[in-house]
Amino acid sequence: MTKSRLGRVGSRLAIATSALVLAATMGVAQAADPIRIGEINSYTALADFTQPYKKGWEMAVEEVNAAGGVLGRPLEVIHRDDGGKPANAVKIAEELTSRENVDLLAGTYFSHIGVAVTNYSQQREKLFIATEPMSDDIVWKQGHRYTFRLRPSTYLQSAMLAREAAKQPAKRWAIVAPNYKFGQDAVAAFKKVLKEERPDVEFVEEQWPALFKIDPGATVQAMLQAEPEGIYSALFSRDLTAFVREAELRGLLRDDITFVGLLTGEPEYLEPMGDEAPENWIVTGYPYYGIDNPEHKRFIDDYQKKYNEAPRMGSLVGYVFIQAIKAMIEEAGSTDQEAMIQAMKDLTFPSIVGPITFRGLDHQSTMGTWVGRTAVIDGMPQMVDWYYAEAEAYFPPDEEIKKLRSGE
Repeated sequence: MTKSRLGRVGSRLAIATSALVLAATMGVAQAADPIRIGEINSYTALADFTQPYKKGWEMAVEEVNAAGGVLGRPLEVIHRDDGGKPANAVKIAEELTSRENVDLLAGTYFSHIGVAVTNYSQQREKLFIATEPMSDDIVWKQGHRYTFRLRPSTYLQSAMLAREAAKQPAKRWAIVAPNYKFGQDAVAAFKKVLKEERPDVEFVEEQWPALFKIDPGATVQAMLQAEPEGIYSALFSRDLTAFVREAELRGLLRDDITFVGLLTGEPEYLEPMGDEAPENWIVTGYPYYGIDNPEHKRFIDDYQKKYNEAPRMGSLVGYVFIQAIKAMIEEAGSTDQEAMIQAMKDLTFPSIVGPITFRGLDHQSTMGTWVGRTAVIDGMPQMVDWYYAEAEAYFPPDEEIKKLRSGE
């Protein structure tokens, strides 16, 4: 063979080899394309919960990617701030879906925003995992095949508290709750379950301040005039702090009145009150300092090392959210919408609070929460006498849920 012929053969071999290398490289790149999660939340409107939540999911994403990702692909969370407005959240959801080509939507905190994105996900047939909003409508009256919810709902947490309230001698109850979807659902559930447990109770006063616009003086005065034996509060964040301070000032915080507080034991809302925090309230919350689960203790240690602060309930929810995403995509074997939706139904995955299942019946997870009482110990508010309430024990009957559920 002549030298020129050898050169031509060598050139062809080089070109073929280069093509194979390029194809292989492109294949690896395509296989390693990130799994894109479009996350929407009220990062500025409610920073005390959503910023720890963001830290939780960021830490989980780093851990997953350091271990090789999911199906050999890294996770990427593209997050946006809705500013606490439903219209913003829907606009962002469309941007994430159409322009960013995310594989699924997730997030939201406020219930009315969660409902808005739930409706959007049905219209666009896009998987949405509602991580934090608690409105019952998200998985019941307005539930549909494209939305699943992680955090225990208003019904579940209110039912946990109502059963504890039923054990108390109080018969005359007053209500204070923010006047939007979360508060409305929380009060309806508490009344329903408490009446089922104690038909003798009556509700003598209801106060419905606008979210973050409470008039604490007028609210507390109305409570005093009603002379309740028990008070159920669904207030949180600065509304809760303002109410507690005014209740202490006006003499409403008395030992002869049973106080029950939804979310009051969550560190985001309890710890900022310091030694002014109310004591002996029956609450749902997160006593991170006393949970012995080894996986949870590992999470606490890693979180504190990374951020130099203790976790909040938001931190826990954010971390578990990524655990759920990982398990779902591994079960689905891809990011195909239909495959992911089918994988979510009755999906059971290991989490730092134990196994959690997304129920096929209503797409609500079985994640529970902690119920206990508030106390101030060495100037620091904490939950004491607490227990982990398993969500399965608090769902209404399946037939009742089937009547509420629509959109399948």
